[in-house]
Amino acid sequence: MLERALRLALLSCLLWIPTAFAQIAISAARIWPAQDYTRITLESQQPIRYNLFSLKNPERLVIDLEDVELNAALNELAGKIGSDDPYIRSVRIGRFKAGVVRLVLDLKAQVKPQLFSLQPVGDYGHRLVLDVYPLVAVDPLMALAQQGETKLAASEPSAASEVAEATPKPAIESPAEPAAKPAPLARTELSNRVLIVAVDAGHGGEDPGARGRRGTHEKDVTLAIARRLKAQIDKEPGMRAILIRDGDYFIPLGGRVEKARKAHADLFVSIHADAFVKSTARGSSVFALSEHGATSASARWLAKKENEADLIGGVNLAAKDPYLARTLLDLSQTATISDSLKLARHVLKELSGVNTLHRGHVEQAGFAVLKSPDTPSILVETAFISNPVEEQRLKDDAYQEKIAYAILSGVKRYFAQNPALSKPQLVQTE
Repeated sequence: MLERALRLALLSCLLWIPTAFAQIAISAARIWPAQDYTRITLESQQPIRYNLFSLKNPERLVIDLEDVELNAALNELAGKIGSDDPYIRSVRIGRFKAGVVRLVLDLKAQVKPQLFSLQPVGDYGHRLVLDVYPLVAVDPLMALAQQGETKLAASEPSAASEVAEATPKPAIESPAEPAAKPAPLARTELSNRVLIVAVDAGHGGEDPGARGRRGTHEKDVTLAIARRLKAQIDKEPGMRAILIRDGDYFIPLGGRVEKARKAHADLFVSIHADAFVKSTARGSSVFALSEHGATSASARWLAKKENEADLIGGVNLAAKDPYLARTLLDLSQTATISDSLKLARHVLKELSGVNTLHRGHVEQAGFAVLKSPDTPSILVETAFISNPVEEQRLKDDAYQEKIAYAILSGVKRYFAQNPALSKPQLVQTE
């Protein structure tokens, strides 16, 4: 009897051991390599305590995880490091000492790491995120200049006025015929400088965006259309496109604005695929920024949903750039918003030849990704991914080409009537 009582007492004590002493299981380990930066995410049902430090000769990052179980999900991370990762060569994982699992990242060069925790949100539990940035950030304008036939330069002060005087309205073929090539820009623009369009594929990486009933992710559709739009723009004399996101990785909303401004973009076009609780909702829409509230309840709802992308994708709030914060809070944008509305109307008109319009007019709301103080910016909802019919169309190559063509046609009409201002840019060489 005494032995049985002792066993029961011991079992009772074990049941009362604080959960802090239980090992935390990693439920998922993900990696998102990109030229901008590489992200590693460890997901769990409890927050993880950690310590990060670096070692030299050779370059390594070391992360010690406390009270973490060395399980299959964590061990699988090592096999997910690709040879094309710009910054990480390999990852080694093992038990360092009692209560500590150590990750050693062998690096290809010196880096600037950021390690931070995210609270549960959406479908995610707790996340520990490592962002590995290069010491010198990739310059989007220089990358564009290296595409072979352009060089970095400042446009002449007279360039804008010459374009304004000499640029005719280009003839645009029907968007129902995507194989036909849009009319080239006027030679005057070509001889002065290259017009740059920043093409932003919405969502990415940890942020999949909306999901269709057939499992289509918004982030995949937006990237496919963005790449097609870039290819079409790059074929135009005197025009080039820069992709804000050229892969499956996350970029914060403010970072998208910043990248476009660093490239001295003349226009910013953010591409999305809408979703709604009712699967019958359909059609294309174009949005611009509003300083004075949304133009409709649905526009307000959509802006709120899109602005939550940073929560889903995961932003290191402690590392926010104060310059960027000032940019996003700049409300003296009346002229830029006016130009954004002009651009939006041209694009909406062209989209009407490809798809039903959800609303027959441009709407406005407080989209964070449109808050550049000096670059006309629009957000295009190409179709409702939540509508099974439109979801299928969004996956169709021909439909993607038509959507891209319509956006290009609207952009060209805008440039024909509103020549870009003179600013540091790319000029085309013979």
